[in-house]
Amino acid sequence: MENPLIRLADYAAAWRLAPLSEEVAHHARRALVDWFAAMLPGCLQPPATLLAAALASERGAGGAICYVDGEAAGIRHAALLNAVASHVVEFDDIHRDSGLHPGGPTIAAALATAQARGASMDTLLRAVVAGYEVGGRIGLAIQPSHYRNWHITGTVGTICAAVSTGVVLGLDATRMAHAIATAATMAGGLQQAFRGEGMSKPMHPGHAAEAGVLAALAASGGVTGALDVLHGPVGFAAATSEDAGKWDRALDGLGDSIPLITGITFKNHGCCGHIFAALDGIDALRAAHGFGPDDVAAIHVGGYGPTKDICDRPEVSTEQQARFSLQYCASALLVLGGVRVAAFTPERLADPRIRAIMPRVTVSLDPELAGAYPGRRAARLRVTLADGRVLEHFQPTRKGDPDAPLTDADLAAKFRELAVPVVGAPPAEALLTLLTRGHALPGRLALLAPAKAA
Repeated sequence: MENPLIRLADYAAAWRLAPLSEEVAHHARRALVDWFAAMLPGCLQPPATLLAAALASERGAGGAICYVDGEAAGIRHAALLNAVASHVVEFDDIHRDSGLHPGGPTIAAALATAQARGASMDTLLRAVVAGYEVGGRIGLAIQPSHYRNWHITGTVGTICAAVSTGVVLGLDATRMAHAIATAATMAGGLQQAFRGEGMSKPMHPGHAAEAGVLAALAASGGVTGALDVLHGPVGFAAATSEDAGKWDRALDGLGDSIPLITGITFKNHGCCGHIFAALDGIDALRAAHGFGPDDVAAIHVGGYGPTKDICDRPEVSTEQQARFSLQYCASALLVLGGVRVAAFTPERLADPRIRAIMPRVTVSLDPELAGAYPGRRAARLRVTLADGRVLEHFQPTRKGDPDAPLTDADLAAKFRELAVPVVGAPPAEALLTLLTRGHALPGRLALLAPAKAA
């Protein structure tokens, strides 16, 4: 069998000089806009704030920017903290077919390296395209079985970060291969970390970004890795999925087709993506029938595997639990009209109107939808109203997915909504302009709101 790591490394290294079309560059810029939108509010919340304080003495000198506190830092320090912040409010992007959140580790690592090394926006965009492509394709090789025990953003995200860093560093194909090989053996992130209490989940992309940077820097210095680590009998795929990987699927069209970054999902709700189809379906029914929260007697959602396994949470007590509870998010949507950052404040978590609706929401596994996952993320809804009417709806996709994408205007509105409260309107607008059509790298940003350290 052809070595998939070598193929992927050759592809990634070629992005140093490969033609970057206007279309692909535009999609890479959209990814940057979305990453900053998700990252900035996370800078004000744990665990990013707690980790920044805990690591203050480890900062070191460097030209990268840690947005959590606005200070200069070394590449690994900035990549770690910025990636943690990017995953806190659950608004970061998704590669639908693999379930990977590529932006957090890929962009945090590439941007920190680019800032420290004085690279151009063009180089940053190339690095992001390559990181998304390699990570998404490795995800295709190991899913869906990988997701039973592993958080793919923590595992495959480590390789995304190594690739994006390697492109900024200018690694040739040989050294890029060793960067990927070393990153693969440092990958981690367990599902159990976000099925219970704790703040570990945002640490997954944080660790992935830092470890990926380390792997690429090591490779740039001549450190070698095991080049059969992805597909070997006790390698990455064998250890984290049902077999040694579906590499024919993963490598199909590599370098010949449109890059994966052109088909990324940008979130339209601030919660777990496995809840989105249900929320979009409720929105569609509300628009068609005009009911309010007091009119709902029951809501039943039939979903695919993770919708039931991860998001069927009738009881919640923390912000993290609420972001992964279909019962909470559906109820918040009915009461608040949307599931955004404000839906997860302490006041909303205790809101009696939301709490009153939650017991009326149930979830089951729909075998047909489960069979179509992960390539399709759908939901079947049955809403029973207090007047006895029963409304049914099939939601075939999610707003923000490649077949129902956010427009540039939608994405800009999301950015402003999330960024303006953190940095103010003029700096947010200036950053948006830079990200969408500027040639310089983003610099420091002063946070308006004080960080919440606990």
